[in-house]
Amino acid sequence: MDDNQLMPLGQPEREPRTIQISPEELAEVQAQFFAKVYGWMTAGLGLTGGIALFASSSPVFMKFIFGTPFLFMGLIIAELVLVGFLSSRIFTWGRGQVQGAFIGYAVLNGVTLSCIFLAYTSSSIASTFFVAGGTFGVMSLFGYFTKADLSGWGKLLSMALIGLVLAMVVNMFMHNSLLETGISFIGVLLFVALTAYDTQKLKQLALLGITEGEEVSEKASILGALTLYLDFINLFLFLLRLFGRRR
Repeated sequence: MDDNQLMPLGQPEREPRTIQISPEELAEVQAQFFAKVYGWMTAGLGLTGGIALFASSSPVFMKFIFGTPFLFMGLIIAELVLVGFLSSRIFTWGRGQVQGAFIGYAVLNGVTLSCIFLAYTSSSIASTFFVAGGTFGVMSLFGYFTKADLSGWGKLLSMALIGLVLAMVVNMFMHNSLLETGISFIGVLLFVALTAYDTQKLKQLALLGITEGEEVSEKASILGALTLYLDFINLFLFLLRLFGRRR
């Protein structure tokens, strides 16, 4: 798995101001906002998958990318820098810059994730993708419709994510198969929970369209798409490590 996927996003720089709105209007605003979020997320996943599939089908391209260690590491660093800037400066950039950065990240991620086709069979990648999609969908719907307040999960999930990253770094040197299985299992549970938590948290961003205007709402929807995109990708990769058939 690419460790660069484990990139939690911080709180948005802008919080919606307090406004008076009826429950019906709020539900409509949130539904419209999430239509944009899921639309951007789907576009990003489709672009990433298409690039990964295209890259994996070219032996020359794969040898060029993965046979050149500094190039591959450069791509990973570029991903880290891009997603870091995007998540932290999204409300200070223009709409076109935000859209371009999101698309660029999806393309770069497709290139680096093409390595999974070297390690796993195509059939197991496809089946795991559909399992991840179903799991993500159920948990995102739960986060959207539940009346329970999931905000209390935040600190616990953040600590769990830090612990998971540290365990993965340690196992890079230990190469312990039992620990790797445990890490993958915990990773699945963690990103299942993060999907619900992040979905509920993003419902507050929907109000930015009312308080800040359409352009801010559009940028907020891309931030939401990036957040859920990362949740899905990590969930998929951890599931693949658990259930994927290796070549």
